[in-house]
Amino acid sequence: MMRRFPLFALALVLAASAGAPLVAQVGQAVPQPLPYADTIPAPRDIPYPGTIRLEVNATDTTRGIFQVTETIPVAQAGPMTLLYPKWLPGNHSPSGPIASVAGISFTANGRALNWRRDPVDVYAFHIDVPQGVREIVVRFQHLSAVASGQGRVEMTPNILNIQWEKVSFYPAGYFTRGITMQATALLPDGWQAATSLDVASRDGGRVSYRPVPYETLVDSPMFAGRYYRREDLGHNVALNIFADAPRYLAATPEQIQAHRNLVEQELRLFGTQHFNRYEFLLALTDELGGIGLEHLRSSENSAKPAYFTEWAQGSAGRDLLAHESTHSWNGKYRRGADLWTPNYNVPMRDSLLWVYEGQTQFWGYVLSARSGLMPVQDVRDALAQTAAYYDTLPGRQWRPLVDTTNDPIINQRRPQSWTSWQRSEDYYSEGQLVWLDVDAKIRELTHGARSINDFARAFFGINPGDQGLATYTFDDVVTTLNGVAPFDWATFLHDRVDAVRPHAPLDWIAAGGYRLVYRDTPSDYWKSREQARKILDLTFSLGMTIGEGGAVRTVSWDSPPFNAGLTNGTTIVAVNGDAYSHDNMREAIRAAQGTRTPIRLLVKQGDHYREVSIDYHDGLRYPTLERVGTGPSGLDALLSPID
Repeated sequence: MMRRFPLFALALVLAASAGAPLVAQVGQAVPQPLPYADTIPAPRDIPYPGTIRLEVNATDTTRGIFQVTETIPVAQAGPMTLLYPKWLPGNHSPSGPIASVAGISFTANGRALNWRRDPVDVYAFHIDVPQGVREIVVRFQHLSAVASGQGRVEMTPNILNIQWEKVSFYPAGYFTRGITMQATALLPDGWQAATSLDVASRDGGRVSYRPVPYETLVDSPMFAGRYYRREDLGHNVALNIFADAPRYLAATPEQIQAHRNLVEQELRLFGTQHFNRYEFLLALTDELGGIGLEHLRSSENSAKPAYFTEWAQGSAGRDLLAHESTHSWNGKYRRGADLWTPNYNVPMRDSLLWVYEGQTQFWGYVLSARSGLMPVQDVRDALAQTAAYYDTLPGRQWRPLVDTTNDPIINQRRPQSWTSWQRSEDYYSEGQLVWLDVDAKIRELTHGARSINDFARAFFGINPGDQGLATYTFDDVVTTLNGVAPFDWATFLHDRVDAVRPHAPLDWIAAGGYRLVYRDTPSDYWKSREQARKILDLTFSLGMTIGEGGAVRTVSWDSPPFNAGLTNGTTIVAVNGDAYSHDNMREAIRAAQGTRTPIRLLVKQGDHYREVSIDYHDGLRYPTLERVGTGPSGLDALLSPID
């Protein structure tokens, strides 16, 4: 029997055949996308006409407000687009703090210009330049965080940090290397400043710098402060120390010598410098926001105020300066080709961060041992901790190392609920393990005649004295390794970087004359790290870390606390009936060892209290490397200074 179609169904068929929009049902339309035009000019490798003048008033240290005036020459009337930097160098992500920009105005010849933020890219601002105008003036405020929960604090009553990309716009349509900028900073009276920029003039607190390409300006931040000390480390390198109080500047000659040793060991390793001078910018502070950020001719670093005055209390964190200065060679001079972009609003790709950051993490610890910034035993214990963590990391079951290079873009360093399962920016420390394996393999292939030192000089020490930027690909890494020791390095690296592996790269341990073991007492390094982070670290026993007041910081996936329902944000109120303390928790773990008696916890989550039992009986466990045999040790050789 022939079926009859309702009239509305026939209308649908006819509309579809005619290319008209369909409707879901009678009277309900289905929307279609509204097209938009991309009106942001693509960057071109040509010079921008004229020099942009940038003045930053940084005297409002009470409220943390940077007042900015930027004068931009223009060559012709018509549409113009200005960009606020979005993809920040060293951050590997679209993290430019556009929300901190307020009070924006554009003027020309004293008259206000209308402006419009791009509806798709909110980092772009469109204006129309009137006829006869030769320059426009942009004024705005960069509102630094005034509390840590709002972001990084950049200005305090005693120290400030100017990062030029946060206090400037730049014209779209040009490579940043083709835009010339001349910067001036107005500082509080009596303050001293340090940066790798060349001073053109200084009048009281007003400091003007010589014109440079915009990419050089962005790569040349400033620290300034009330309490300041400068030390010459040799080889055109200086240590600029800013502190919350003058007593924290009291570094001993031996401590300064360790920093000089770092500079010497870097030069012996890489064989050349890619800077005419280098400025360590070091803030010893509890007030300025923490930082470790690399640049070609400087680095931004922060440490606890008592970095020098409590030197003997532990070395945790003292690899920072070695890490950031290594980036002058690895990451700034040599950079993954897909990470380099012509300006700061073209997206970066992070696939080679296991070289950029992973090998720098490796050299940070190695050079700290070679220079004496950290005791060699502390470095071995730090490596043992990293090895143990990644060898037992649950997230290895599903996520390869290379995918973590996307984390700066995916997560942008926000807190995670289950870091051990989700994985985070593991290209740093697991990347470090990859390069430990590389060193061990080179030593094996060459019977100890060559090492990763030879790779470093061949890969990062190219073009002596060049202060530009040389990009590289995965194939370039493999080619250089083959020049040091012929081998199937592509497969070697792909296996460790691109594949899901049940275990971390740990061949270097046995090859280096050691084995990974666990003891029931923490090393000096472990204790100093706990003290620095203000935690009780039970990662390798219970599978959790606990902060002050019993606040649970992390819980490992599928660990005993995880299976008991604990999460970060939980507070442990009592342990086995006694008020929580780190000592009581340690004692409860010891008491449960070898028994069937669980550890009883009273916990608070939100407004709810409950009792939980933790079925764990293996005692306290802390990883360390134990020497095997008495023959030559490749690991000991790696951590020894270059003569």
